[in-house]
Amino acid sequence: MGTLRDLQYALKEKIEELRQRDALIDELELELDQKDELIQKLQNELDKYRSVIRPATQQVHKHTELQEQQRTKRQAISAEPTAFDIQDLSHVTLPFYPKSPQSKELIKEAILDNDFMKNLELSQIQEIVDCMYPVEYGKDSCIIKEGDVGSLVYVMEEGKVEVTKEGLKLCTMGPGKVFGELAILYNCTRTATVKTLMNVKLWAIDRQCFQTIMMRTGLIKHAEYMEFLKSVPTFHGLPEEILSKLADVLEETHYEDGDYIIRQGARGDTFFIISKGKVTVTREDCPGTDPVYLRSLGRGDWFGEKALQGEDVRTANVIAAETVTCLVIDRDSYKHLIGDLEDVSSKGCEDAEAKAKYEAENAFFLNLNLADFNIIDTLGVGGFGRVELVQLKSDESKTFAMKILKKRHIVDTRQQEHIRSEKLIMQEAHSDFIVRLYRTFKDSKYLYMLMEACLGGELWTILRDKGSFDDSTTRFYTACVVEAFAYLHSKGIIYRDLKPENLILDHRGYAKLVDFGFAKKIGFGKKTWTFCGTPEYVAPEIILNKGHDISADYWSLGILMYELLTGSPPFSGSDPMKTYNIILRGIDMIEFPKKITKNAANLIKKLCRDTPSERLGNLKNGVKDIQKHKWFEGFNWEGLRKGTLTPPIIPSVTSATDTSNFDSFPEDNEDPPPDDNSGWDSDF
Repeated sequence: MGTLRDLQYALKEKIEELRQRDALIDELELELDQKDELIQKLQNELDKYRSVIRPATQQVHKHTELQEQQRTKRQAISAEPTAFDIQDLSHVTLPFYPKSPQSKELIKEAILDNDFMKNLELSQIQEIVDCMYPVEYGKDSCIIKEGDVGSLVYVMEEGKVEVTKEGLKLCTMGPGKVFGELAILYNCTRTATVKTLMNVKLWAIDRQCFQTIMMRTGLIKHAEYMEFLKSVPTFHGLPEEILSKLADVLEETHYEDGDYIIRQGARGDTFFIISKGKVTVTREDCPGTDPVYLRSLGRGDWFGEKALQGEDVRTANVIAAETVTCLVIDRDSYKHLIGDLEDVSSKGCEDAEAKAKYEAENAFFLNLNLADFNIIDTLGVGGFGRVELVQLKSDESKTFAMKILKKRHIVDTRQQEHIRSEKLIMQEAHSDFIVRLYRTFKDSKYLYMLMEACLGGELWTILRDKGSFDDSTTRFYTACVVEAFAYLHSKGIIYRDLKPENLILDHRGYAKLVDFGFAKKIGFGKKTWTFCGTPEYVAPEIILNKGHDISADYWSLGILMYELLTGSPPFSGSDPMKTYNIILRGIDMIEFPKKITKNAANLIKKLCRDTPSERLGNLKNGVKDIQKHKWFEGFNWEGLRKGTLTPPIIPSVTSATDTSNFDSFPEDNEDPPPDDNSGWDSDF
């Protein structure tokens, strides 16, 4: 008997020992993951420091080799345009795959445990759960291969997988985990390999279905809210753009049968629209008497509108007669949004003068051909092609920047619409803070954009060499962007790709916006939905596919300020998905370095509010709120507009062909791209 007990005891000890060993292995795996993250962070820091401690002499002379660039330029990202008309979204039928209650719960819990997907609305998560379809893989199968293009996100239900990057093991994952989520945001290459360690069961959803769910939720709700607002007499006569902003700030509140929504005599500053259910309105004519029934209100009815105009005391009771959902807005939000629209008549007058000047110029450019130019030097190299400094053969004092784009590459990446938009917007942009596009040319292989040459160099290069800027230098460049944005936004244009790489200095040292590949004319009170921008600069509503407007530009202005003041953007991870998750945590989670002054920090935080309708620049006074902010106190806006203000950095430009403020680039030894004669560029 004793021997059997001993055996059981020994067996228990062994099981406990194995349990502890398993726990230890899990701990070590977690530790390894954390170490990998730490190594990546240290690598990022090392890259940053390398860029700061370059010898000062290199700032004077032209950089001779590409290898000298310690920081690499950030590539912007754009999803392919949606494959359906936004107006038809409400009629799109989503696929439905039946699941057991356990599977539904597992998928939902996995989504809520994921850093990115936990930010979605519950109704969206429910639809994603319904739309996911089953996938099975055998042992030693490759689910995702690093470097491949992907469009699926997975949830593990059974089995175990191993995640590797560049051959190194990152971690293992079991049931209840989401992976591959970057692919549902835009068309991208996979950043790691996922292989099965045993037979696995998964649930999957593709990008098109995910984006449909995301967009539809937002659009249907927004359209419904707009209809409610239009039916309220208080809001009659308000422009569409103001109503759209009001729809964005409406919040849902829920009440149970018998709940008092408003109590007679209480103070209140909130206005209500009923979106679901019924309420009863009563009034007590004398204190202590029974309330008198006045009326019932239902879906689409409203109450409490006087509170928006400043009348505090409620004159009746409003009681839920069943389960009720109300859309509410408070007085402060209302006042921020309902203000006099900026008077743009004087701006229109200035614009007409500028237009006349530019039209006279245009006659000169219309008579030019590609053969009239010599290439002097390369100013920049990007994914779509190159930017060359060209000189007019007939007048050597005239030089221009020629952007040369590979037509086939544009078609392959489905960016035709963006390029067409870039041409139309730039040709009509008559602002001293936007690089001029004079005219375009084309042949069977390339598109050519003839632009103003700004020889002061890229702000990115100067920031890289100096490490960071002081307050007054940052203020000047930020003000240049504010002027450019004020101009674009007054025309209903959103820019969407602000970063130091897209700001270029002219010979005086004034900064101008360049590269309008992601700019789009959306009008007023409208939104757009395509994922666009550079990871560190994209606003949360772009990541969550809620639809975005000009307020996304003000978010990026806050990011630019932070980067100019410190040398690095506030949100930055080892890969795009990590960056997006840090952005979604919000600006308040970022520790600001001491070198950012209190006023600068205040402005950055007001520009980077999570809710677009609360961002400075997007309130009733528009851009004036930014110009009047304490950080800009004493800044000479008039001098900036007239070009009489002395810039903080005056570049050395000795002639019209002096490219010493630009990095050197190797000669273009690539084979010419294939022809593209599809005709999409007929208006170039």
